[in-house]
Amino acid sequence: MTDRQVVAAQIGREPRSVVEVVARCPLGLPVVIRVPPNLDDGTPFPTMYWLTCPLASKRIGRVEAGGGVKAAEDRIAADPVFAARHQAAAERYRRDRDAMLGEEAPSHVPTGGVGGTRRGVKCLHAHYADHAAGNDNPVGRQTASNVEPLDCTTACVVAGDAAMIRNPGWREPPA
Repeated sequence: MTDRQVVAAQIGREPRSVVEVVARCPLGLPVVIRVPPNLDDGTPFPTMYWLTCPLASKRIGRVEAGGGVKAAEDRIAADPVFAARHQAAAERYRRDRDAMLGEEAPSHVPTGGVGGTRRGVKCLHAHYADHAAGNDNPVGRQTASNVEPLDCTTACVVAGDAAMIRNPGWREPPA
């Protein structure tokens, strides 16, 4: 089983770029992959770190549905220290992604902070992925408190007849 096969099963489709795993769960499966600024077909892609873990995605979806993006933006507006850390994370993300583009970057490629944003919080999944990839991201760290531990006791994917598939026996661990 390759990381690419596992990621394809986790996200429900073939990845559109090289799969470089930058974070794994305790079971050794991918949690976050680094995505190049241009996909295999040349399409610009603003999200450098992509969350693949079904458990983390599900839990973050609940946080977002409960107003998590607004809560993060409210904290940025109210807490100058948190806001400065958020801005520093956005600038680091933009610099790192732009460095991946190299000197011959086409002018049409969007640049921005986490997930391609120019300001604010686009989605908690992207911030958490940046944090889980080992970066200082205060929004991702705050999100982690609602997501971790990633404490599955069974793998989210298993080998099927012809490929890796989502494990029909996988269940979200109780909180």
